[in-house]
Amino acid sequence: MKFHYQAITGSGEETSGVLEADSRDEVTRRLEAQGLVPFAIADARELGRGRRRGGKPPRREIMIALHELTTLIESEVPIAEAVGSLATSSHHPVIQDAFEAMSTRIKRGEPFAEALAETNLKLPWYFGQLARSGEMTGQLGDALRRGVAQMEYDLEVASELRGALVYPTILVATGIAAILVVFMVVVPNFGTMVDLDDPNVPWLAWAVISTGLWFNAHTAAVTLGVVGGLGLLGTAIAQPAMRRRALEWLSRLPIIGDWLMEAETGRWTAMLSTLLGSRVELVQALDMAEQSVQLRNLRARLAQVTRATRGGTELSAALRDHQAITATGCDLVRVGEKTGKLPQMLESLAKLYQQSGRERAKRALQLIEPAAILIIGAVIGVIITGVILAITASQDLGM
Repeated sequence: MKFHYQAITGSGEETSGVLEADSRDEVTRRLEAQGLVPFAIADARELGRGRRRGGKPPRREIMIALHELTTLIESEVPIAEAVGSLATSSHHPVIQDAFEAMSTRIKRGEPFAEALAETNLKLPWYFGQLARSGEMTGQLGDALRRGVAQMEYDLEVASELRGALVYPTILVATGIAAILVVFMVVVPNFGTMVDLDDPNVPWLAWAVISTGLWFNAHTAAVTLGVVGGLGLLGTAIAQPAMRRRALEWLSRLPIIGDWLMEAETGRWTAMLSTLLGSRVELVQALDMAEQSVQLRNLRARLAQVTRATRGGTELSAALRDHQAITATGCDLVRVGEKTGKLPQMLESLAKLYQQSGRERAKRALQLIEPAAILIIGAVIGVIITGVILAITASQDLGM
C-alpha cells in the first residue's frame, strides 16, 4: 500500500511525500527513524477520493484535523504555515475549505481564534474559548491539545453510550418483530377454528384470535404505522430538545438514572479540568463547564456551586454543600486546591467517574437483557396460551 505523509523535519520545516508500506505504523516508524515527526498519514488511494466526498464531515475527522494542527503548532511551526498545510491535506473538502479560509484570514492579520470562529466547522462550544485563552497566554498548542483531548473524551462517551444500547435495541426490536409475525401470520390460521361470537369461548382466546385476525386484515396499515413510528422516533431523536427530555426521563429511572448522572458529572469535571488547565479564571470556567451538562437537576446544583464560589466560598466546600459530586470527589478537589494542582485532580476525578460509569453501564445492561427476554417471553406465552385455549374451546364446542 502507498501512504501519503506530511511531517516536520529537525529544523522545523514541513515536508511531504509518498511511502510504500504495509501499515500506517510502519510509515510512522520509518519516518521517525529518519528524524521526522509525522503529523498526517493517509492512504494514497483515498487522497483523490476524499476530495470528491460531499456532505458534512464526521466529528471524528474534524477532531483528527485539529489534532494534526495542534501537533504542528506544538512543533513550533508558524500558525499561518500550519493552517495552510491542513488546507492542502487529504481531509474532507469541507475541512480543507475551512482551513483555507482560516489561512486567508490569518494572513490578513486576524487572530487565530477569530479565524477559527468564522469557519463553518461545527466545533464544540468550548474550543473557541480555549483558543482565545491559549493565544492570550502564549500557550496555544497546550490549549488546543486540551481541547482535542476533551473532544476525544466527548466522542468516547457518546460512542460508549451508543455501543451499550445496540444489543438491547436489537433484542427488543427482534422481540417486537417476532410478536408481530406471530399475530399477523400464525394466529390467523386458527381463526376459522373458533366462533368468536360464541359466549363460551374463553376471553383470552377471543382476544388473541381477534387481535391476530385484525393484524392480518390490516397488514398494510400496521406496516405503515411501524415505519411511520420509526420515522417519527428518528426525527424526535435528531432534535436536541427531544433528546434532553428523553434524558431527563431516563435520569429518573433506577440504575440507568445513576449511570447518566455519573456520566454527566464526569463530563462536567473533565471540562472544568480542561478550562482551568488552559488558565481560564475559575468562576468563568465554572460558568462554561456548566453548559456541557444536559440534566436539569445537576445543572441547577452546579449553578448554585458557581454562585457560591463567586461569593467567596471554596470550590470544594460549595460542591459538598450542594451535593454536586461524591464525597471522594470533594476530597480530591480540596487536595487540588491546597496543592495548587486543581486541574490535575479534576482530571483524575473525571477518569474515576468514567470508570465508574462503565461499571454502571455493565450492571444496567445485565438487567435490561433478562428483563427484555422475560417481557417478550411473557407476551409470546400469553399468545400461545390464547391459541391453546382456542383449540381446546373448538374441540369442546364440537363435542
